[in-house]
Amino acid sequence: MNVPAIGNTTNAAQSAAGKAQTVDYQSFLRLLVAQMKNQDPTSPMESTDYVAQLATFSQVEQSVQINSKLDGILQASTFAQAGDLIGREIESADGTIKGTVESVRLYSDGIMARLEDGQELPVWAGVVIR
Repeated sequence: MNVPAIGNTTNAAQSAAGKAQTVDYQSFLRLLVAQMKNQDPTSPMESTDYVAQLATFSQVEQSVQINSKLDGILQASTFAQAGDLIGREIESADGTIKGTVESVRLYSDGIMARLEDGQELPVWAGVVIR
């Protein structure tokens, strides 16, 4: 885990925003061992606290894996929907753009349909597909 130096907060914020910070199981265990080594000997941490931390980390890790799998399912669904648009007639919500879909382009926020006449139409709510 990278910890940016204190001083230039603009670069630290940009660095943190630009990179996805992940902590895996091995990192968690290293942190746990460091915590055990550096605890106060006169007031040691209870073993139940360690188990609770491990259980919490396990739940977070499972949630991340579930989200990753759901993203994959959503992407596969988007690909299937995009492929089904080719060759179909499409009309914008206001009726100003209409035609037959020649190709589709996928973006992170939706689908752009390219019509046979060269016009492009984003596939949003209100678009009519025949």
